Amino acid sequence: MNDQDHLSKQLIGVLTANGVLRTHAWSRAAEAVPRHEFLRGGFFRRVDNTVPTAWAPVLEWEAGWLEACYTDESLVTQIAGTIVPRDIRGHIMRQPTSSSTLPSLVLRMLEDLHVEPGNRVLEIGTGTGYSTALLCARLGEQNVTSIEYDEDVAAQARTALGRLGFYPTLVSGDGLLGYDDGAPYDRTIATCGVQTVPSAWIEQTRPGGLILTPVGGWLNACELAQLTVHDDGSASGPLLSGHVSFMLARPHLPRPLGLLPDLSAGKERETTTGADALNDWTARFILQCAVPRAQQLTVERDGHTEHVLIDVESSSWAALHEDNGRWVVRQDGPDALWDAAEEHLGRWHAVGKPAVETFTLTVTPDGRQTVHW
Repeated sequence: MNDQDHLSKQLIGVLTANGVLRTHAWSRAAEAVPRHEFLRGGFFRRVDNTVPTAWAPVLEWEAGWLEACYTDESLVTQIAGTIVPRDIRGHIMRQPTSSSTLPSLVLRMLEDLHVEPGNRVLEIGTGTGYSTALLCARLGEQNVTSIEYDEDVAAQARTALGRLGFYPTLVSGDGLLGYDDGAPYDRTIATCGVQTVPSAWIEQTRPGGLILTPVGGWLNACELAQLTVHDDGSASGPLLSGHVSFMLARPHLPRPLGLLPDLSAGKERETTTGADALNDWTARFILQCAVPRAQQLTVERDGHTEHVLIDVESSSWAALHEDNGRWVVRQDGPDALWDAAEEHLGRWHAVGKPAVETFTLTVTPDGRQTVHW
């Protein structure tokens, strides 16, 4: 057994013991797909103790590359939309834009997709092609369609898949539009986060079929939604337990904040819900539902820290700070952001702060999305 086989077998053993790999069919698929083949272009390693975060390239011939490919970690493969590991000597301080998701999450999502032999699957976000290969190994390449927004990323995935003899239908384009030419699909799975589930995915998935997608937003709380498509063109289903982290689809990324508003303006009042609510993942997810266009930042002002929510589109904002053990909010603009946040969180608290796996997401035929608990 060579090093790669040993490392792969070791990782699969860990995922099986942890309950991630729950079926023999997906275990066989994982055994058939070597992850390192999808990371031959290298990856970026986070540099410790850097602010903002710095990233250093790790290339295929360097020590530790192969071992890292078989760790249960997400590995960043692109930064700032165009920069790949071979482009950098030293460090780079920009935002990651593509990655190879940690294998436990990839395989957990594939298990939660509940595929059956012969199912046709649409994958949104080819990425490195690793999850695409797993689908091919499980269902056959003829049943797999995958769409990738970034043409360079798609080309690298196509090469890696071809090395393993997999030739699914690969499309470069906006995954939020799906791929109507291959519809209807039995299953649709997204490997990027979305703020709202696109109507095209529902239209292109057959009634009774499943959509599995991360649903998140600009406050960086994300949950997996497992939706069943209904005959009337709606879709609904539970949020699955366990917080997840995915990069948002590029068309769903936030607008630049631009020039900050005058934070001394607006109306001020005391609030029983402080900015510390944002430290709780589920509370932050609920806040996203209340103020879906808001972004968060902190500023030092007048000798104290202010926690600011800004909706660039409506020019609404809310700034909170702590004053002698009490929280004070100041708001301005057409939408009272913190009023909406308090109302949503108040209803959640009133029923005992239920866990996220009790939540249900519904998308109506006209595209309106609601979360219930």
